[in-house]
Amino acid sequence: MKKKDIEDIEIRLLFEAIYKRYGHDFRDYANVFIKRRVRGALKISDCKTITEITQKVLVDETFFQWFLFHFSITVTEWFRDPLFFKALREKVIPYLKTFSFIKIWHAGCATGEEAYSLAILLKEEGLYDRATIFATDFNDDSLAKASRGIYPVKDIKDASESYRQTGGAHSLTGYFNAKYDSLIVDKSLKENITFANYNLVTDGVFGEMHLILCRNVLIYFDKSLQNRVLSLFSESLLHRGFLSLGSKESLKFSKVRDQFDNFDNEQKIFQKKQG
Repeated sequence: MKKKDIEDIEIRLLFEAIYKRYGHDFRDYANVFIKRRVRGALKISDCKTITEITQKVLVDETFFQWFLFHFSITVTEWFRDPLFFKALREKVIPYLKTFSFIKIWHAGCATGEEAYSLAILLKEEGLYDRATIFATDFNDDSLAKASRGIYPVKDIKDASESYRQTGGAHSLTGYFNAKYDSLIVDKSLKENITFANYNLVTDGVFGEMHLILCRNVLIYFDKSLQNRVLSLFSESLLHRGFLSLGSKESLKFSKVRDQFDNFDNEQKIFQKKQG
């Protein structure tokens, strides 16, 4: 048997063990992504083989949390893809203003920068007090950092240009309180954000949303899982609600493509059709 085939078997057994032991289901993630992340975790662990990782994951919950942290993608940034946030500000938010109250789901929020970026936009457009943002992720360490809302000063300064490109006209640092070499998100931005653990693979409908953001997450899933998650999003949206995907993601070949209109094709914003 080839070494590659043995690795495939080891990885399959690893994720079957994780699913049965902890309920986290990575079995339908894209194969290339899975291999890259497992190999990366193996290099920095004290295990010599993937089988050793499996054995340790089963008996050591602390090690499993370590593996989960290094397996998951926590890359994000303030106002990532500023032209997307500009489209939200200029095209989507005016529509949302017609509602007396709005609910937003940010799926895969990582460490919170994009969720707070959205909160800043809503506040500047006079909509934050009427909004509730549910920011979810399956990585508890990332969620803990997001809830604390403490970020390096450098990150905020680097984000100022992106913020201006969204149409922001204020000083971005005005939304933070300084503490040593860090900036803390002002409590007014935290009031209407709920950070919570949620697994797109195993959890159910998150209903009655006006806007769902899930950017650069689906690219790590295989086709069947992408379709399952997109169906979940469709069921979780109100009619005429908005779905925002990442720059490399699309509804074009999905099972739900006929349920949506292309609201802004360039920025991958879709609007659910009237039922």
